[in-house]
Amino acid sequence: MTEHDTDRRTFLKAAGAAGAVTLVAGCSDDDDGNGNGNGNGEDNGGEAEALEPGTEIELDGQTAGWEAIAPDAIAGETNPTLVLEEGESYELGWSEGDGQDHNIEIRDDNGDVVDDLETDEVSDPDDDQWLEFEASSDMAEYVCDPHEGSMAGDIDVQ
Repeated sequence: MTEHDTDRRTFLKAAGAAGAVTLVAGCSDDDDGNGNGNGNGEDNGGEAEALEPGTEIELDGQTAGWEAIAPDAIAGETNPTLVLEEGESYELGWSEGDGQDHNIEIRDDNGDVVDDLETDEVSDPDDDQWLEFEASSDMAEYVCDPHEGSMAGDIDVQ
């Protein structure tokens, strides 16, 4: 990766985060911290709970953001933060989409793919759009590479 690519990636991340903050600040009025009050990122005076080990985290690939389908703790959220337990196994993937090319990658704080955890870019998700992995402290986010400005969520490994 060239210095230009790194600068571009940093700029895109910052622009995406600023847009997300603007969107949330303008649309949320329920004071629960996530805009819809039904998920893993809920802030009702306590920390979000980690997803159960072995959980299948199912997403809908929409260019505007990853829409959580399952588990119920995050269903309906856009780009939910995934709170995972270090050393435990999980599955992450997408089963529905908007017809655009998407993929899913798990990246570290530097924007690099962790342990080859990425799928191919496709418009129709098949069974191969799933990643099975063990949560590690290297993991920082899950991203759709073609739409990293809007389709990115944090991973919090505890």
